[in-house]
Amino acid sequence: MSIEIANESGVTVDTDAVLAVARYALDEMGVNPLAELSVLLVDVDYMAELNHRWMGGDGPTDVLAFPMDEGNVDHGPGESTPGGEPALLGDIVLCPEIAAKQAVTAGHSAADELHLLTVHGVLHLLGYDHAEPEEEREMFTLQARLLTSWQAARSS
Repeated sequence: MSIEIANESGVTVDTDAVLAVARYALDEMGVNPLAELSVLLVDVDYMAELNHRWMGGDGPTDVLAFPMDEGNVDHGPGESTPGGEPALLGDIVLCPEIAAKQAVTAGHSAADELHLLTVHGVLHLLGYDHAEPEEEREMFTLQARLLTSWQAARSS
């Protein structure tokens, strides 16, 4: 699994843990190990700009996911994109400052919030959404299961 990460947020982040949770979620979801993913950590101003430009939102958000090969996700060794190349999943953009504020409200660490947002972004890249109540239940249940099993695997 090729996962590129760049921290341009100005905030110190354990990027190894972000990479590990992304890799774990992709592995658990059966994504081809040759798939590619990019994770970018940005500051509040840049996140607000991206949110406005691509989502029509006002102000910064916590996570954005930009799928590259939507509808063409390579879910296993038996599947591949045309030409036999593994899928370029896309980009996840995280804002550590927003994550830290949300973590206080949620009652857990900023690192835990970033891990949650990373899994959330991965699931969006894989086609999950939470616009409808049923979709939200499915996505958030899967997200919680992935995080719980990743945390258990880390502590054992």
